[in-house]
Order: sequence, then structure tokens, then C-alpha cells
Amino acid sequence: MSIGGGLRAVRRFLHWGPLTAIGIIKSITLMTLYMNAMWWPADRSFLGFLHQTLFIVLSASTGFNFVMASLTGPGFLPLRWQPERSIDQQYQQYCGVCEGWKAPRSHHCRKCDRCVIKMDHHCPWINNCVGWANHGYFTAFLACAVLGCLQATIVLSASLYVGLYRDWYLYYGHYSKVTVQLGMWSLVLCVFNVGLAIGVIITVGALLAYQVRAILNNRTAIEDWILEKARYRRDRTNEVFCYPYDLGRWRNVRQVFSTSCTPAGDGIEWPVVDGCDQYTLTREQLAQKEEKRARTRTYTIRRMVTGSWVPLLSQGFKVCCSPPLTDEPRIKLSVGDVVRVTRWRKHWLFGEKVSTEREPASTEKRKRLRGWFPRQCAVELAEDDYDMSEEQQQQHHQYLEEEKSKTKDRKTTATPRPIPDNYPTRTSKLSIGCAAVPLTFPGSPVDVEKQKSIHGCFVPITIIITNSSSSSRHSTDNDDDGYV
Repeated sequence: MSIGGGLRAVRRFLHWGPLTAIGIIKSITLMTLYMNAMWWPADRSFLGFLHQTLFIVLSASTGFNFVMASLTGPGFLPLRWQPERSIDQQYQQYCGVCEGWKAPRSHHCRKCDRCVIKMDHHCPWINNCVGWANHGYFTAFLACAVLGCLQATIVLSASLYVGLYRDWYLYYGHYSKVTVQLGMWSLVLCVFNVGLAIGVIITVGALLAYQVRAILNNRTAIEDWILEKARYRRDRTNEVFCYPYDLGRWRNVRQVFSTSCTPAGDGIEWPVVDGCDQYTLTREQLAQKEEKRARTRTYTIRRMVTGSWVPLLSQGFKVCCSPPLTDEPRIKLSVGDVVRVTRWRKHWLFGEKVSTEREPASTEKRKRLRGWFPRQCAVELAEDDYDMSEEQQQQHHQYLEEEKSKTKDRKTTATPRPIPDNYPTRTSKLSIGCAAVPLTFPGSPVDVEKQKSIHGCFVPITIIITNSSSSSRHSTDNDDDGYV
């Protein structure tokens, strides 16, 4: 291993996840060995020796598989990767961050900042992704941790029981059972590690069950979600989507575990069931992405978004207490920013910030600002409102900067204006998401851009303006050109 590789390996463990996991493993191991030396010493019986040896093997296996899962990594696609045949690109997704195509079953991890081969999830405990190359190590780590903590729970609980009833055994003359002596710190640490061990059994055991299911079905967590959406898309039809990688349980297990401790294949090409090909799943992904783009809605920001996970002061108690239950990021946005939203919650929205003409092209290519933000900070734009030319977009952003500087410390209100005499004699419908967007009436001599702009209008409205005849005028109650 080179010096650079060694430094990267060290940095991999200098993270709260690996440090916490190592601390838990060592704490349970040392406390169990200490209590077992009093409760069932290895030098007094052969069974005691086997018992302690088994625990040491489980503890060592847990540590070994943990380190290997973290250092081996999931396997990353090379930057700017391309398929051997250029014609296959039509069935694949392009990654703008890695500047390459995604192989089948590969997905981009925003935390690793790379495209991961057969990505399952990003695990903070190993500070790495779980994927094609380290799935076996990760599952073995979970299994050894659960079995080791199960044995530790038995040892610590039995030692705690014997230690607490020490005086009772002495009183009734059961001197052979008076083996465990608890001091104040040993009692506290024993109770603490019993709690840790039980917590590991429950939480890690649940994750182990999920990983075993994923291996038996040859289906990652991401592919589970893709398959669920594929079935939903065909819910009202007789069409059935065939998952291409379920080869049968024994062959599925051999895809992850082998005698050489290496995964099967190269992570690029995968064996598939009859009737499917290498791009069956990727074509389904492309179709789902197309539907997702069709559902996308454009929002403009009317209140500054701090990007805080707990925006109590800026957004209030209701928004703070109903966050989306996900580890996806929160984004910071300014007034006037435009966001394309793809997911909705009652008080939160998830979307991607639309880059402006003033931002560098390299930034737009490498970084995609996506995340959750409070719903009350944005209003939806009608589709036509965002169909502006480059010149109009520049004028829009320049206007926003001027208005923010003018209205920084004051609040403005709108003044209604009468309808001009030469207003068009037809019904005109406008959908306005932000008053700062310059609009004109097609076929009308009235140029709204030249009229007085009204500050502070950030609410989406639909305006119907009608004239009964070219010579008629609306009543005083309706003398309004649509501005708020």
C-alpha cells in the first residue's frame, strides 16, 4: 500500500461512525472477558476454555470484517467510464458529477462523490458505501457482531446476577457460587455494556435480517425501490415487470460469498434470467426518470432558507417538529432562487436549485444543489412563467438584486392602477409566480414591463382580464390591472 493509500485508510476511520463502532466493540469485548474470568474461568474446565475461545473468535471476526468492509469499499466505477459499445449509451444514465455513464446496477453516492457498483446504501458506521466488493464482508461483520453480543449478554447478565446475590450465597453456604465480586465501577460498567449488547442485538440484528433478505433475492435496497415503482406503474395493467437478477437463492448467495472471499464477476456485466438482458432494469429506470421529470414543479423562493435541520427560529415550531424522516441534506436558498421540486411533504419540499447564468459552468457540472427546504418559504411558478429567454433571465436576476437592496429594511405595498383605455378587447389570462418576472400580453399594445413594477408580490395568482367592448370601462370596483 502506498503512503497516499495509507493516509486515506487512516482518514477513513477518523470519523464518528467507525470510532463509535470500534468503541462499542472494544467496550463489550473487554468487559465480557473481565466478567467471564470470574464467572466461568477458562483455566478451570475445558468447556470454560471453549466458551472463552468462541467469544474471542467472534470478537476478532467482528473487528476483521469491519475493517475489511471499510477498507475494501464497494467498488467504484472509473471516472468518465463509457460502455464498450457506444450504442449501449442509449440505455444508460449519465452522471454529470463523474462525467461518465452509469453501468447497470450502479448509482452515484453523494457522500462518496463517486458512482458505486451495485450500491446498496452508504453506511456511516464503516464510513463507506456497501456494494459489490464489500457486501460479503459487511454481512459477515453484522452476523459476528450479533452472535458476539448475544454471548456477551449471557455472560454479563449471569455475572451481574451472581455478583448482586453474593451475600445471599454466603449466607446459605453456597460458597462454590461466590465467584463474582462487583465494585462500584464494575457494576456500572457491567450494566452499561449489557445495555450496549442488547441494543446491538436489536438494531444490528434487524439490519442483518434485511441484508440476508437482499442477498437471497439478489436485490439491493435501491433496486427494491425501483422494483416497487415498476410494479406501481403497471398496477392498472396486466403487464408484469420481470426482475432480471433473481437467479435462485443458491446462485444469488454465490454472487456475494465465495471460497476466495471475492465477489463474483466484474461488477459491470451480470448474469440475468431468461427473457431479460443487461439493460432491462436500466430501461425501467429511464422510464421512471421520465415520469419524474413530468411531475416536476418549479418553485421560487420568497423567504430565505437557512438550510438548518432544526429551523425553529426561522420557520416555527410546526415545521421544526415535522421534518422528513431521511438523512438527505437540507439546502440553503436565497430570495429569488428557482428550485425544481420532485417530492412533497406537508411542510417540506425536496428539489434541485436551478443554476443561473452567472454561476460558473464548472460549478453547474460538478455540483448539484439538492435537498429539503421548508414549504412555506416557496411558491409554485406556473409553467409559462419560467419559459424566459437568457436576456429575460439576466434582467430577472438583476432586478431581484436591486429590489433586495431597496427593500432590505422596509416593507412595501402595492397600489392598484386603473385599466388603460386601449386595453385589448379579449380575455387575457396570466399566471404570475413572482412580480419580478417581466411579462407582456401577446398581441397587445400594453407593455407590462414598462409599467410601474410593484414590489413584494411573490404569490402565485391567476388573473382574468376582460373588456366588454373597446369603448366600455369597468366600474370603479374593477379598476384594477391585475397587480397586487
